[in-house]
Amino acid sequence: MVWIVILVIVALLVIALITLYNRFVRLRNRVDNAWAQIEVQLKRRWDLIPNLVETVKGYAAHERETFEAVTEARTRAQQAQTPGDAAQAEGILGAALGRLFAVAEAYPELQADENFRQLQTELAETENRVAISRQVYNDSVLSYHNAIQTFPGVVFAGPFGFNPREFFEVEEATQREAPVVDF
Repeated sequence: MVWIVILVIVALLVIALITLYNRFVRLRNRVDNAWAQIEVQLKRRWDLIPNLVETVKGYAAHERETFEAVTEARTRAQQAQTPGDAAQAEGILGAALGRLFAVAEAYPELQADENFRQLQTELAETENRVAISRQVYNDSVLSYHNAIQTFPGVVFAGPFGFNPREFFEVEEATQREAPVVDF
């Protein structure tokens, strides 16, 4: 009789551990998926930038520093590996894009260019998608952290290999705002 009780308790503990482990896996996978969605949107953004730069170059060829800053910021953003590095690089890229749009404002004929307006619209839509993807990622990281940092998860997360993930946070106040993409 005692053995049956012990076996039932052990079985319940094993089932609880399996359930907890599977929950951690689902949450970790949700975080990984959310990060992948950010990368998809950032890639879309990065792909739009060379076309935008080339369009502005046609009208404002003497603004070489601005074009180089955007290109360099884009390259750094593409090379970022962690959410923290990506947030910092994307903030710098956003500031460089802001300077590019400031240059574009000085050229009314550029503002009238259909290709430029279409690129601006696509970039604005992409900025919104990036913001949503960042929010989903950070929400996923929060849920994951809650699971591995509260009881009973805190007891088992470490031994199971579930470690905290980095939030996608913008450190500088100027980086918290999306670049202005107005006509």
